[in-house]
Amino acid sequence: MWSFGKEQIICTIGDVKVGGLPGKQATVLIGSIFYSKHHILIDEARGEFMKDKAQELLKVQEEFSDKTGNPHMVDVVGSTPEALSKFVDFVSAETDAPILFDGVSADVRIRGLDYVIQSGIKNPIVYNSILPECKKEELDKIKEAGLKSAVLLSYNLREFTSAGRLKAVKTILPMAQSAGIENFLVDTCVIDVLTLGPACRAIYEVKNELGLPAGCGAHNAIGTWRGLKTKMGKQATHPSMASACAIAIASGANFILYGPIDTASYIFPAVAMVDAAYAQLLREQGLRPEPGHPIYKIA
Repeated sequence: MWSFGKEQIICTIGDVKVGGLPGKQATVLIGSIFYSKHHILIDEARGEFMKDKAQELLKVQEEFSDKTGNPHMVDVVGSTPEALSKFVDFVSAETDAPILFDGVSADVRIRGLDYVIQSGIKNPIVYNSILPECKKEELDKIKEAGLKSAVLLSYNLREFTSAGRLKAVKTILPMAQSAGIENFLVDTCVIDVLTLGPACRAIYEVKNELGLPAGCGAHNAIGTWRGLKTKMGKQATHPSMASACAIAIASGANFILYGPIDTASYIFPAVAMVDAAYAQLLREQGLRPEPGHPIYKIA
């Protein structure tokens, strides 16, 4: 089913393995929490939130990860350094899962990393993200913090095609290496429905030419679809989100940034089903899915 020109790299981040041949490793699912206007936020800038509801959301994602066999990470978003630090501290106390360090701007991420350096967060930290226009100050701070994992966002404004995305990755890769990064997760950059196709094509191209773990924020295609609810009805939202994730996995994605962590209860089963289907194809080729794969757990 899958044939790549490069040997496929598997990155180990904490207890999570991401990358490799699609169908052999389960797709890693990454839910976002504390994003702008998230219903659990009380004061977004100060980092105040409803702890009981945040705990429940993290618990549900972890439970569905256990049920399906799909490993999970938590994308922690913050609009200020103060808020981001508080959010990361809270999530670290609630789960051992890798944390994506996702400040809304370079300045927020840079200043927020001071907290990571001082506090010694126990969770593996994945910097989210390094872009082609990333400045030296940001790269130096990543290196100072001793981070080893990062998302490489293949945003190429001049050439927003699948080929342009691959060029962006090739630009970012040496920058990330100079900052001490060893584990590279390539996000092929989905902005809306029309960019989902090129992003999915780029997933294959990245894996074929570079062998790196690749995936995307498939949810963005749905989150920016203005006519979805008005033309199709509110009930179309969840199936569309699941479909967007499935399209990315069918293109070879090793990880999915699936959007709001609130949606874990239907994203995990949908992804697990696709993983199990592809795993059976590997069996026909004489390959065995990894222990704990959805094919062994969802029946």
